[in-house]
Amino acid sequence: MIKIAIVDDNTFLVNSTKEKLSFFKDFEIKFTTNNGKEAIEKLQLKSNIDLILMDIEMPEMDGIEATAIIKSKFPHIKIIMLTVFENDENIFNAIKAGADGYLLKEISPDDIYRSIVETYNGGASMTPSIAQKTLRMFREPFDIENFKKDADISLTTRESEVLLQLSTGIKYELIANNLNISSGTVRKHIENIYTKLQVCNKLEAIQKAKSNKLI
Repeated sequence: MIKIAIVDDNTFLVNSTKEKLSFFKDFEIKFTTNNGKEAIEKLQLKSNIDLILMDIEMPEMDGIEATAIIKSKFPHIKIIMLTVFENDENIFNAIKAGADGYLLKEISPDDIYRSIVETYNGGASMTPSIAQKTLRMFREPFDIENFKKDADISLTTRESEVLLQLSTGIKYELIANNLNISSGTVRKHIENIYTKLQVCNKLEAIQKAKSNKLI
């Protein structure tokens, strides 16, 4: 039985991850928390955890800082970053902090099962696109301190509101109700967001917007 903790501030995505893990009898979810600080506090009380699925962007303490602290205090615990972020800076910092794996949240139940077992047994599991980026970083080293974000990207207030709602995992119709606009207007805003951010899907849009502090 592999004892697992989930650290993520998005309740919808936590439930989605728990549902994926529920298919497999050799996993036991010991606790969930919504930030790195709470995870460390729980581990200090009871550290019988084998593996943590760790988000990156969270309040109080992000996943990268939490990973570095947990690895220093509880080196036996494996940590897999489970996130929507696949930019070079986050990958570099997560690996530097001691992460044992790096997966994207759209991963299938079978793939997350194989990744957890592989990491628990001493491997280093990565989503294929992350593995490619990691190899490229080693082939073409860059100075992370001078890493530049796309400073010229900007969203309107309404576009930021739409994207923030979208990042919680809710459907277009509920976004429309929450913002008192039509579903068609929501779709138009999302189309404009994709164009401005030069992305093709929701996960890429959320990742790029967060990395550029737009939401």
